[in-house]
Amino acid sequence: MHDRGGWLTDARIDRSEHELADWEVLMDSLAGALGQKGVMNVDELRRGIEGMRPNEYETAAYYERWLYSVEAILTEKGVLAPGELDARLET
Repeated sequence: MHDRGGWLTDARIDRSEHELADWEVLMDSLAGALGQKGVMNVDELRRGIEGMRPNEYETAAYYERWLYSVEAILTEKGVLAPGELDARLET
């Protein structure tokens, strides 16, 4: 699902500009900061995105995929405990 260069479709490409939501700007900044600090790199970000289940990938927006990946990679590296973000969001 991640390498679809040849899929045929009649759908038009939406080339309109759009404003990013505040959380999307923050997600982009967080990924950049993690990269600058050497915590994770763009290849890991992509690997995390490519590790998503197909149905989750299909329904997630661009930066939702980034969020999924960052959480997965930081959990894998022991920076976050499994479920830590969800627990913090519940409080």
